[in-house]
Amino acid sequence: MKNLRVNDRIRLESVEPEMAPMIFNAIDCDRKYLREWLPFIDSTLYVTDTEDFIEQIIAQKGKRRDEVYAIMYKEEFAGLIGLKDTDWLNRKTEIGYWLCHGMQGKGIMTACVSFLSHFCFGKLGMNRVQLKVAKGNVKSEAIPLRLGFVFEGTEREGELIRGRYHDLSIFSLLRSERMLMPD
Repeated sequence: MKNLRVNDRIRLESVEPEMAPMIFNAIDCDRKYLREWLPFIDSTLYVTDTEDFIEQIIAQKGKRRDEVYAIMYKEEFAGLIGLKDTDWLNRKTEIGYWLCHGMQGKGIMTACVSFLSHFCFGKLGMNRVQLKVAKGNVKSEAIPLRLGFVFEGTEREGELIRGRYHDLSIFSLLRSERMLMPD
């Protein structure tokens, strides 16, 4: 799953070691913006931290590893999206994502989450796709709601960001519900 075409403007590329400087530079440029909701920002201080992250992904063996993709919008890096904590036995996975500040408001992430959800149900045979969003992250919470995901509840103090625990809203979509999902 090297490259996935979302639409005529958006492509997902499997992260590779040579992408580390590009990804790190985006994080570094948007550090203040991204650190509000992403716990890894304060520990991503050097390009080697991003290289280590990519190496950990690649080191997962087999076809059933979690996947992380660089989002390319009109050939420009826009952010990351990926599958995490995939449970192949029970056919469920979680989508995680972040988008550069300058790429907000273009429908990029909504298109990517929609595409990746359909991909999970169709190509990967998943039964359940979920997203977890920090309470108060209004822009990120709007994405699963826009796509027909169901709010399931709150994971209390589920994520530690800058020394403070945040509650997470849990949204899910089931295979049987995917036909209700907008394209």
